[in-house]
Amino acid sequence: MSLAALAARLRAGELSPREAVQSYLDRIEAINPRVNAYIQVAGDQALAAADAAERIPASERGALWGVPLGIKDVVDVGGLNTTAASEILRHNLAAEDSTAVARLRAAGAIILGKLNTHEFALGAWTNSPHFGPARNPWDTERICGGSSGGSGCAMAADLAAGTLGTDTAGSIRIPACFGGVTGLRPSTGRVSNAGSVPVSATFDTIGPIARSAEDCALLLREIAGSDPRDPSTFDIAVPDYVAGLAGGIKGLRIGLVAQRFERGIDPAVAATVREAVAELEALGATVEAVRPQFTETAGVVHQLVMLPEAAQNHQQWLRECPELYGADVRARLLAGVFLPGTAYVTGQKARRVAFDEARELFQRFDLLVQPQMPVVPPKLGQDLVDLGTEQQTYRLALLPFNSPWSLVGLPAMSVPAGFVGGLPVGMTLVGPRFGEAAVLRAGHAFQQATDWHERRPALT
Repeated sequence: MSLAALAARLRAGELSPREAVQSYLDRIEAINPRVNAYIQVAGDQALAAADAAERIPASERGALWGVPLGIKDVVDVGGLNTTAASEILRHNLAAEDSTAVARLRAAGAIILGKLNTHEFALGAWTNSPHFGPARNPWDTERICGGSSGGSGCAMAADLAAGTLGTDTAGSIRIPACFGGVTGLRPSTGRVSNAGSVPVSATFDTIGPIARSAEDCALLLREIAGSDPRDPSTFDIAVPDYVAGLAGGIKGLRIGLVAQRFERGIDPAVAATVREAVAELEALGATVEAVRPQFTETAGVVHQLVMLPEAAQNHQQWLRECPELYGADVRARLLAGVFLPGTAYVTGQKARRVAFDEARELFQRFDLLVQPQMPVVPPKLGQDLVDLGTEQQTYRLALLPFNSPWSLVGLPAMSVPAGFVGGLPVGMTLVGPRFGEAAVLRAGHAFQQATDWHERRPALT
């Protein structure tokens, strides 16, 4: 059941918050041992919150009243540990909610627990050596992606009505794609990061992973907006994303990012997404190929900025207890330590060039479209992926598909677009800065015409 449908049933009195919470807790107990989506399950707290919700007068119930959600374990939930799937923060009890979680609770949502993540959100596998890997419900021998792998996994396995993830370089979009669900990276500065474990202040953002564009719109509407706790947020109006879904996409100008279909991608994945783009045209959008030049170097530029910022956040622990990090995360942080300061400055200057080209793109187009990932989910422990005419390491293969939109802070949403070999494939829609409404509207129109987002793995 979608979040939107569950919220409607709760409002109509067809089931109670306690019944909704207990249903998810039962599923978590049965399925989570096989997929490891949750690091912590807060069953008693969730049931107590459900009982309290039932005492709220109908006139005071928010849009998410009684809806059970899961939260990535880098985002604070008061009374629960925020571990970031790390040994260093294993006992890090959060004293209060992050701003995003507080806003969800104010809308009536109930928190089921904390979701698995790549250690410190610094990777695209979600294979923490401390808490174990999240396993893909479509094939439990494959990865969920990352770093919000637990969030994508929980949605694919129907272990929450909706989830929060974070995205620095693709960490919402990748697991949404690999889980066959929908995930939206909002524009940088649209959602407060207050109360979350940072990776890179320049790029970090909290956002929703849920079943559909409509569900993402419901969640984003509640968490978006400026916040005095996070001065990087923008004090601009937040649209009613749900009300804006019905506009359709007839006449929308969409730029097809041609490079991402032509090289560095499994041909079967490219062909599947081309069929999805044809559906956008059938719905009335005009599609024209475009070749943004900044996307060719965005992966390198993004790393020049992100790695030093991440290293700065970890400098004390790197000095005091480097042995407590997983090997891959420690290596990435040390790379940030040893990058010269001139590299960071060069990266920031190159971002300005990318901003200028992106601004020009959105004078011609309303949205951009591309495949979300170049491959289907790799197997656990698999490093090389097959791109048709070549092999590439998994991490390097995904950079051109994710880094450009993080680099310039644009909203980007992965929507399910089909299957290759029984595994999910995603299509990404990218909008102009603070253009989440158009992204969500296009995703919703596509999902009204297709049923990819409604399909679920046999595991569930």
